[in-house]
Amino acid sequence: MIPESFIQELLARIDIVEIIDRVVPLKKAGANYAACCPFHKEKSPSFTVSPAKQFYHCFGCGAHGTAIGFLMEHQGLSFPDAIEDLARHCGLTVPQEINDRAVRKPASDTAEGPSLLDVMLTAHKYYRDELKKSPRAIEYLKGRGLTGEIAARFGIGYAPEGWQNLRAVFPEYDNANFQALIKDGLVIENEQKRRYDRFRDRVMFPILDQKGQVIAFGGRILDQGEPKYLNSPETPLFEKGREVFGLPQAREACRQTDTVIVVEGYMDVVALAQHGIGNAVATLGTATTTMHIRKLLRMVDRVVFCFDGDAAGRKAAWRALENSLEALAEQKVLAFAFLPPEHDPDSYVRDLGKDAFQAAIDRATPLSEFLLQTLCGHVDLTSAEGRAKLLAEAKPLLQKIPTPMLRLQIVKQLADKTGLQPSEVERGCELSRQAASPMAAPARAPRHAPSLIRRLLRVLVQAPELVADLPSNLASRLPDNDPLSPSVRRLLPQLASNPQPSELLERVRGSEEAPLLAEIFASLLSEPLEKEALGAELDGIVAQIERDQLDAELATLQQAAQRGVLNPDEKTRYAQLLQSLQQLGRTGRRR
Repeated sequence: MIPESFIQELLARIDIVEIIDRVVPLKKAGANYAACCPFHKEKSPSFTVSPAKQFYHCFGCGAHGTAIGFLMEHQGLSFPDAIEDLARHCGLTVPQEINDRAVRKPASDTAEGPSLLDVMLTAHKYYRDELKKSPRAIEYLKGRGLTGEIAARFGIGYAPEGWQNLRAVFPEYDNANFQALIKDGLVIENEQKRRYDRFRDRVMFPILDQKGQVIAFGGRILDQGEPKYLNSPETPLFEKGREVFGLPQAREACRQTDTVIVVEGYMDVVALAQHGIGNAVATLGTATTTMHIRKLLRMVDRVVFCFDGDAAGRKAAWRALENSLEALAEQKVLAFAFLPPEHDPDSYVRDLGKDAFQAAIDRATPLSEFLLQTLCGHVDLTSAEGRAKLLAEAKPLLQKIPTPMLRLQIVKQLADKTGLQPSEVERGCELSRQAASPMAAPARAPRHAPSLIRRLLRVLVQAPELVADLPSNLASRLPDNDPLSPSVRRLLPQLASNPQPSELLERVRGSEEAPLLAEIFASLLSEPLEKEALGAELDGIVAQIERDQLDAELATLQQAAQRGVLNPDEKTRYAQLLQSLQQLGRTGRRR
């Protein structure tokens, strides 16, 4: 875990305006700064950065966060990597104890040994040097239509034939204490403790993380043989379900087109780039995962899967669809482009050219259409049994979709195909309960309650020092039928330490309160509260909360009085409540 004290110091030193202005030119707009949003296409600036709150918010797409969050979303960095980037920017050293992954430690085995990243860098340099020495590997790449320029852009190398070639650059290759080569997946150790290179006689494709560091390799065999592709195993540096090949090289083209194309092979990515299609990435020997999709949708609004046109390609596409559903978001589009069975993206673009391939991407089948085509394709819609089977197979898929508008559109199409009403499809697929969000305001809540508690939070977020003036029992007095009350109760201890806005946002990162706070901060950007009026505003809010509580208790006692069942203690309490309400009405002050 990263020490809270270090994050506080870091946030106190950095200036979010300076951090964002490095990549998004900002212009002064009153007390804030503005720009066209880097997360979606727009003509008029709706992206606002507040130097006072050290917070950004886009009023167009809703993107928001701190400087840490900006680097995570815009650059695709992990939380530790974003911390390290900001620490370097302001000359701080990240405490070593936060770095629990082997990748971050200065040594792989001993205090003096190279890090796992250093070992990967050395191996990559070796493979690139070996490519220059291998006419056979160079001819192979030329035969695939690749130039030296594109090979250099992707850092392509060559692992020569032989069992222990890496010994040439790692003198400690056979040292039992030198485990970095094994941890990195470059070397295998058999039962007899004999070591040998994992990659032999293969064109090597380096897999980079978001910072451009080599974390794994994919190797493509030159001649006939199996496996055709060999990937690094999962290591402390590399998790297949998170990483994609070619993302650093594709990032700018993805932003320009607002689209990323997901293909199956490294050679597909490189061949497409060779022909001027630079926004393609490839999964790494695994099905497309939800984490892959979330990473890509943070960067673009449209993801197109383009797999081989054969049965295996369609099977891979269906797995991608299943794993994508939970990552769907409003105004995000997923689609599927299917090539003729005899082609993969590499052969298609080489044989037919860039324009033909781009046309295939442009006419890609939307996710909803592919889902319905596939489900309907193997059931008999003329029979009741077939229609029931269709709904049964659609049910778990629909339940995964978090976006109500898309789910509703699919439900309507299913209703048409099954002869049912959309409401009947929703009931049959058990979707109705999903629509009743636990955050929806209960029907019995007083009309003013949600806005009252929201007003309380707005005041305390803008002036957390006022928490010290609150009645000690305020948390218990918040109305239970207001959906915001539990969040405010949890936030009060955080606000009591008088944190800076960016510090507060980072404290609640990933919690239920994070979206609520982001919404509050965004509202304060567009409609800030007058500082001089905050105290009086808070007085009125707290008095109203107390009044509401007393009113509710009084109403209960009045009902009992009408039934003639008040005991002496309740009669005394009834009189006290009337007196308290009269006092509150005269003063309106906090007690």
